[in-house]
Amino acid sequence: MLTYLQFVPLFTAFFVALILLVVMTPLAHQFGLVDEPSARKRHSGIVPLTGGVAIFMAVLVASVATDVWMKNDPLFFTASAFVVLLGMLDDKFDLSAKGRLMCQFGVAAIMAWSAQNYITSLGNIFGTGEVVLDIGGYFFTIICVVGVINAFNMIDGIDGLAGGMSLVILLTLSGFLISTGNGASIMEPLIIVAAIVPFLAFNLSWKGFKGNKIFMGDAGSMFVGLTIVWLLVHHTQNDVAAFRPITAVWLVGLPLMDMAAIMYRRARKGQSMLKPDRQHLHNIFMRAGLSSRKSLVAILLLGACYCLIGILGEVYLVPEPVMFWGFIALLVIYSLIIQHIWSVLRFVKRFTA
Repeated sequence: MLTYLQFVPLFTAFFVALILLVVMTPLAHQFGLVDEPSARKRHSGIVPLTGGVAIFMAVLVASVATDVWMKNDPLFFTASAFVVLLGMLDDKFDLSAKGRLMCQFGVAAIMAWSAQNYITSLGNIFGTGEVVLDIGGYFFTIICVVGVINAFNMIDGIDGLAGGMSLVILLTLSGFLISTGNGASIMEPLIIVAAIVPFLAFNLSWKGFKGNKIFMGDAGSMFVGLTIVWLLVHHTQNDVAAFRPITAVWLVGLPLMDMAAIMYRRARKGQSMLKPDRQHLHNIFMRAGLSSRKSLVAILLLGACYCLIGILGEVYLVPEPVMFWGFIALLVIYSLIIQHIWSVLRFVKRFTA
């Protein structure tokens, strides 16, 4: 259980984020760090893109002020600062996809090489014994980090989605840490949660926050992506791992599958896999007739189902090969459905009419 003193960093992160979200809004307009409506971005008005910066700064201030995280992992904040800066530059200048990708590889290298937070084992996912990666784990980790960062960047398409999905995953991770005797590390995911909540209040225009919409921006979506993959790797690879590596894959399963299906569809059409479009899961839900808020709820529930599968697999010790091949099978099914989504929806409408 959390003690009174352990709530101090959470309150600090929450209120620092709240203050920064208010203070940084006029600065966003002054420096042009705003999002304007376009053919691909159909929101109303000019919206500040400072949510991610505020979340990062709140976590940093709370960690330094309360000595919860910074003393143990300064390289996390180094990598995070670079990815937030990259996101801000992308929000401001719309960087090329290839240039952004190269910078993300550099950030991933900080995590894998400098911080030595890398994947050394995949567990017994094939049923033939533990898959140990040795030095190949460095390169595999870098690819995974870049993949998760971009998965969260791509899923950030409607109000509350990237932030809400982050909360689902981080709270699930917190539950694993408590249940496996790793409660000393619980402040790591919870301090991020505390900083995200006030952002969601502005982003979703909760009562008392209407008229002050703020977007997370690329800085925010890439920061939460980096944070989640950093924590998942750390808590599946050390001597007192909180859960198995394949369980971590299920926790981020929905963002990964959405990204994989989109990139596969683009490749089949001969398009750049990094080219932005309006074919993401949230776009499909909205084109099918759901409102933005209903699409958000549906996708978050779907993401929670992925986490639930991970939880059940861990609680009941479902064999790792079953968890792995189950994930691959679902990925194939998901990709096929997304590939033919409009035919599927027409069939469902005829069947239910």
